Amino acid sequence: MDGINLPEHWKILPFIDCLKRVKSKKKPSIPKRDYLESGEFPIIDQGASFIAGWTDSVDSVISDNLPVVVFGDHTRIFKYVDFPFVLGADGTKLLYPNDEILNIRFFYYALMNLKVPNKGYNRHYRYLKEFSVMCPPFSEQNAIAYTLQTIEEAKFTRQREIALERERKAALMDFLFSHGTKGEPRKQTEIGKIPENWEVVKLEKLCECLDSKRVPIKQSDRKERKGTVPYYGASGQIDWIDNFLFDESLLLVAEDGENLVSRKLPIAYSIEGKSWVNNHAHVLRVNEFNQYFLEYYFNSIDLSPYLTGATRPKLNKASLLSIPIPKPDHLESNKIAIVLVNCDTKITALEKEVEHLDELFHTILEELMTGQRSVLPLIDAEMNV
Repeated sequence: MDGINLPEHWKILPFIDCLKRVKSKKKPSIPKRDYLESGEFPIIDQGASFIAGWTDSVDSVISDNLPVVVFGDHTRIFKYVDFPFVLGADGTKLLYPNDEILNIRFFYYALMNLKVPNKGYNRHYRYLKEFSVMCPPFSEQNAIAYTLQTIEEAKFTRQREIALERERKAALMDFLFSHGTKGEPRKQTEIGKIPENWEVVKLEKLCECLDSKRVPIKQSDRKERKGTVPYYGASGQIDWIDNFLFDESLLLVAEDGENLVSRKLPIAYSIEGKSWVNNHAHVLRVNEFNQYFLEYYFNSIDLSPYLTGATRPKLNKASLLSIPIPKPDHLESNKIAIVLVNCDTKITALEKEVEHLDELFHTILEELMTGQRSVLPLIDAEMNV
């Protein structure tokens, strides 16, 4: 608290004094191996996801003395929970604030603003107990909690919109790659039913493979985010270097190696201009066909049947080029690509909004919890309504 000028009417409470003792029967937690994808009760653990899984175990449900703040003893993550839930695995602490002196949601936000040191996978509750909480009067606590909750809910709304748009995009891909846009009759092919005027061709008919132009690059030549030229490898991460190999336009990179298996989808890049690509990625230049249609199709199918090798599965060049691809006419492939690009454009815009709301939340959180920004004008305005 050094260097922070708190309002004179605020109090500083040791963390332990903010809690109340709650007598309740300890409920069994759920091991991670027993998490379900759906069920009657949500599982809250110390992980980054708010709800980690589901269970039908009635005996494990915590439904008394809510709301409660769940603290990840290893992860330092706080979660505000106001509905019946089940604790997952170990490493969680239930924090019951003293509701005689604290708005519970305010207490949750106050904890979020604490700078709990990162001690790796050690337990952090003992460090949390060393902190104090800056505590304004109840009216200000309520206003602070309401302000921050409003920003948080706006962010959550955008995140739900992103999830819905991704579901919509997935449904569109499934439909468009099997039905097209013209409502024409369909025929059975090796890749399933497709419009009868479409063809099925091998990937090699649509692309020129540029693998032979790759030149190995040393690890020492890579300068992450410091160079001027993008470097593409199997991990999907883009590094930046100062020299370049390619001066090509519209290249499609299909990912190779273990990372492809773990992601279950290919990673595709549209590369314009100069770039390095290492020998763990295939480089394809699409000829007279819509590249985006091809990228989206790759991301809609399971490539595991084309992988070779048991311990380190790979998508080798021969297998890659033999993948059957649906081929509509030029106008229809463009139309399908435009629909899916528009989905991605909307998702990107929503992700930017989430990013900005998150930045706003943390800025306002810091200012409100340290008294730099006052909520008294809000309280006065409400009283004058």
